[in-house]
Amino acid sequence: MSEPENILREKLSIAWRFFYGRGFVDGFGHISARTEDPNVILMTPHDLGKLSHPEDFLLCDLDGNLIGKEGKLPGELPIHLEVFKARPDVNSVAHFHTHNATSFSMSEHDLKPTYFMASIFNGGIPVHPDSRLIMTEERGRAMAETLGDSRAMLLRAHGIVVTGPDIEEMTTGVYFMEDNARRTAIAASMGDYETLGEEEMAEISAELLKTRGPIGRVWALAEIEAQEVC
Repeated sequence: MSEPENILREKLSIAWRFFYGRGFVDGFGHISARTEDPNVILMTPHDLGKLSHPEDFLLCDLDGNLIGKEGKLPGELPIHLEVFKARPDVNSVAHFHTHNATSFSMSEHDLKPTYFMASIFNGGIPVHPDSRLIMTEERGRAMAETLGDSRAMLLRAHGIVVTGPDIEEMTTGVYFMEDNARRTAIAASMGDYETLGEEEMAEISAELLKTRGPIGRVWALAEIEAQEVC
C-alpha cells in the first residue's frame, strides 16, 4: 500500500467519523476519494459503522470492480462512479440524506446561499428530478448530467451529493451545505429572508477558496471530533 493511499484512507476515516458524529450519516450515506490512479477510487463499504478505520475503505475501479480484499460496496455506488467519470476535477464525493438540505428538495423553495460561507455554492445547487435509488449506470449518468459543473446537488426527496477537489474541501462542502440549509430554514421561519447576490458570492467565494482558511478550520474540527466518536 503506497503512502499516498495511506493518507487518503486516514482522511476518509476522519471525514466519516466527523459526519457520523454530526448526524449526517443517519444510517445512510457514503464517501469516496480518487487515488493516484484516476480510474481507481477508495470507497466506503456498505455496512460501515461510526467507528471507521483507514483499512475499512475498499478499492474499486470506475466500472465498480473490487480490487484487493473482499467486501460489499454501497448499492448507490454509481453516484460516485459516474461523477468521477464525468468530472476529472473532482477527487472526492459524498452522498447523504441530511435532513435540512434534503427538505429543500421537497419544498417550494430553492436551496440558495443565505449564509456567507455558503458562497462556495455560487454556481448553483441543481435538483435532480428522479427520487429513485441511483443503483444503475444509466441513473448515475443522468444524475451526473444534472450536476453538471456544480459543486453540489440535491436529489429530489432523497438526499445530497457534494463534490470536492480533495477530501477536505468535500467535507467542508457537506458541512456548509447542511449548515446553510439549517440557517435558511430558521430565517424563513421568521418571515421573508434574503439570499446572497451573485457579485458578492463571487467575491466571497474567491477569497474563501484562495485562502482555504475556512476549509482548514472545518478540517481541524473534523480531526478533533473524529477522535471523540466512540
